[in-house]
Amino acid sequence: MKYKGLLALVGGLLIIGSLCLAEPLLVPSPEEYTLEYAVNFQKTANTTLAPVYAPLAQQITEDFKLHDKRGIGVDLGSGPGNLIVELCKVTQNMHWVNADINPFFFPIFYKAAEEAEFGHRVSAIFADSQALPFRDNYADIVVSRGSFHFWDDEEKAFGEIYRVLKPEGTAFIGRGFSRNMPVEIAKAVRSRQGKGKGGMPKYSVSDTADELKGIMESLNIEDYRIHTPTPPDSDGVNYGIWLEFHKK
Repeated sequence: MKYKGLLALVGGLLIIGSLCLAEPLLVPSPEEYTLEYAVNFQKTANTTLAPVYAPLAQQITEDFKLHDKRGIGVDLGSGPGNLIVELCKVTQNMHWVNADINPFFFPIFYKAAEEAEFGHRVSAIFADSQALPFRDNYADIVVSRGSFHFWDDEEKAFGEIYRVLKPEGTAFIGRGFSRNMPVEIAKAVRSRQGKGKGGMPKYSVSDTADELKGIMESLNIEDYRIHTPTPPDSDGVNYGIWLEFHKK
């Protein structure tokens, strides 16, 4: 099924997406993106990664002046939505959309948002990064943590993000930690990751920076910055890498 528009009932809530005509828009694949995965990642987000989200939300809000802004934010690959809940806490008038390829996350997300009393400020929609289900110039900001390295076609996905941003909109996409994450907490998170099933994340920050720079140049996006946080005394702790870009 390919969508010209979307009207969906998820977790008992009616979602009406603001959609584009992008093709192909993939349909959910419960065989590949399973309930088991959603439940297991929720546990990780609520334990190992729990300290990550509040500092990141605070940095995003401060850097891009979102505290009093009224607009639409999209968290691409939000999963159980921990970052969105934290963003709701530090923004007063933003509406946040969980755009994820695994709809099994959505009931989990809505429950968390309702328990935090933010149910009226969030939405969720099935989304493949390569064909985002939003019209052009839709979002004030698109954020994503820990997702982009899973995208099959990163260049196409970043092009889609640029398309759905409003003029002067911002994207902040990356993996790892915000620069305001206390070093001791960052070390503890990395230690717990190292003991987990997947082990410590292994990737070259410099190679990833080169890759992201190449994508921006290929897409003719000139207003971008690549951030590799290195707080004082953080030697030996991988804080990750973040790409910030703006739409003219």
